[in-house]
Amino acid sequence: MEFKDYYDILGVDSSASDADIRNAYRKLARKYHPDRNKEPEAEEKFKAVNEAHEVLKDKQKRASYDQLRAGGYRGGDSFQPPPGWGQGGGAQFDFGGGDFSDFFESLFGRGAARQGGAYQQRPMRGRDVQAHIDIDLRTAYAGGSTRVSLHDGAGGERVLEVKIPAGIQSGKVIRLSGQGHPGAAGGPSGDLMLEVGIRPDPVFRLDGRHVASTLAVTPWEAALGAKVPVPTLGGIVDLQIPAGSQSGRKLRLKGRGLPGNPAGDQLVTLEIHAPPADSDDDKAAYAAFREAFPDYDPR
Repeated sequence: MEFKDYYDILGVDSSASDADIRNAYRKLARKYHPDRNKEPEAEEKFKAVNEAHEVLKDKQKRASYDQLRAGGYRGGDSFQPPPGWGQGGGAQFDFGGGDFSDFFESLFGRGAARQGGAYQQRPMRGRDVQAHIDIDLRTAYAGGSTRVSLHDGAGGERVLEVKIPAGIQSGKVIRLSGQGHPGAAGGPSGDLMLEVGIRPDPVFRLDGRHVASTLAVTPWEAALGAKVPVPTLGGIVDLQIPAGSQSGRKLRLKGRGLPGNPAGDQLVTLEIHAPPADSDDDKAAYAAFREAFPDYDPR
């Protein structure tokens, strides 16, 4: 069989931190997930990425793998486990219901235990499943539910209704207990781990729990002050424009961002828009305005 270089599969160095490994895995799992990538080789790459992460995410498994890799093995090299591996020369681990390569199983076993002179399967928990969902900003703000379609290795499909908590942020993970891979020999199923992404919004820009927006105002509203309606994630509210405001001024709406403890704010950036001068009367009005401020030069 061939030696698998799990670091190369994830595109990280052998000195990579746990966070580096986790981030590389999440990026590649999203890229090759069969629900998102229909290329012929995507499913096999997805399985390889999952297998690499299964080993490198755990300190004990990673240490055992590194012990072998230190012998000079690289991806594609011919490989057989060293004599005594699994009986003192290496570690054995339990994995539930996984679709792993022969290389993986030769190192970490198939979850079998020797009982009464014969190998019998122990009850084992199924593996967790990693997936990604994208929601809109309004759902992230108010909460709600969304449907997720999951494909298993046999070509079947499951549709789950997922509850989205109000105020969830991008990158957070929703755990669905018992919705992962089935357990082995009567063991419990693993969990489904859904990483949440928030799609761009046409009105608001998200920054953590804060949101940002722009507001068009007239020159007289900016100069004299005014109370104007402003859209927020929770609906329209009135915003007081201070007299003497300029374009680019930022006004804060406390607690109008994503819910939380504390809730985020909304930052509103003013943009002064001048009306067009399409008629002679419009032009005359602008000329009078120019004459009223002969010494004003914004440059």
